[in-house]
This record gives sequence, C-alpha cells and structure tokens, in this order.
Amino acid sequence: MSQHILIVEDEQSLAQVLGEYLNQSGFITDIINDGVSVVDWVKKHTIDLIILDLMLPGKNGLDIYRELRTFTNVPVVMATARVDEIDRLIGLELGADDYICKPYSPREVVVRVKNILRRTHDDVKVSSQVLSIDEATMQVLVKGKEVNLTRAEFRLLFHFYQHRDRVFSRDQLMSQIYSDNRIVTDRTIDSHIKNLRRKIQSVDAEVDCIQSIYGVGYRFAL
Repeated sequence: MSQHILIVEDEQSLAQVLGEYLNQSGFITDIINDGVSVVDWVKKHTIDLIILDLMLPGKNGLDIYRELRTFTNVPVVMATARVDEIDRLIGLELGADDYICKPYSPREVVVRVKNILRRTHDDVKVSSQVLSIDEATMQVLVKGKEVNLTRAEFRLLFHFYQHRDRVFSRDQLMSQIYSDNRIVTDRTIDSHIKNLRRKIQSVDAEVDCIQSIYGVGYRFAL
C-alpha cells in the first residue's frame, strides 16, 4: 500500500514540484497552501508523514506542530527559508523528525522522507520492571505510569535503552537524532537529557535512568 504524504506549503509551484517527485517515488500526496486548515484536515485523514512549512498564511508552522502533537505522533519534517540557528533549535526541540532549509533539492527531501518512514515503520517494543517503551506508539511507561516525551526525547531514551552498556558522547547522540549533521549545539543534547530526566522523575522521583559521565557524555543507568 502506498504511503500518504501531506505537503503544507504556501508556494504552490514548489509544493507541486515536490509532490511530483514524491509521486514518482510511489507516494500518495496532498497539498495544503495555508496554515488554518491543516489541523482539521489531519484529523479527518490517515497520513504517514507531513512536510510542514514554518511560514504560512493564517497560522505558522510551529503553532500547527504544537496542535498536531496533542492528538497524533505522525512524523513531521519542518521546512523554512529562515536558516538562523534559533529557528532550527526551536523546531527540533519541539520534537520534529527532520528539518529542511529552502531552497532544497526535491530529490534530497524524498530520500529523507524514505529514511524517516523506514525508521518509523521498523518498530519494536522493549520493557523491564521499571521501564516500558513502545516505538510504534511512542508510549513510555515508568512503573506503569505514562510519560509524555517529544520525539527527540523519545529517540534518545530508546537509543540509550537499546545500548545499555555503552557511553555516548554528545556528538554521537546528536548523530542519532539529527542524521543529516544539521547545526545543533552541545546545549541542545544537554537540554534534551535534562527534560528527559525531569519528565521521568516527575512520575517517579527515584528513577534516574541517564547518568552523566564527566568529560565523556552520557550512559543508560537502569
């Protein structure tokens, strides 16, 4: 069955070109050219991924993303012509799956979409007495209580769990979350780790599953 991609882009010619490339790669595409109707449309349709422009008439992409995350974990690729680092960090710390800067190559976008969907659909579920992680639903349970994580936080936790005996540097962790080597700083990873710890300990204060290794990085501690 073909996977369904929603393109949210106010530049109609760009959206059509990207749609054609995705169609040629076997995807079904729909295009929305404004920000106002996106959330309601997504609620009524089953889609596999959204390519979401940040600068849209009616409602900006970050506000749309926040609304989407209240009811769906569908992968989101953010697109913008604003390339300053602050926008990149804001978009990705919200949990977006990827980030592309205009002007971009439609072929590159297709490759990224395929990689994200391949990763998303290769789901596993792991659990222990303390922690349960379901990759398909992004559900995390700590001693049976649910913890709501951003997609970036979830990826970090899942990566740590899968490699429980290893210590990872910040650079290694960044490459796991941002596979295209985008511009992020050490503080971005530190922020994700801090938020991850805080959310887990808000459920159970005795559970601290990420350990800092001075001068090296982080490791799983359960």
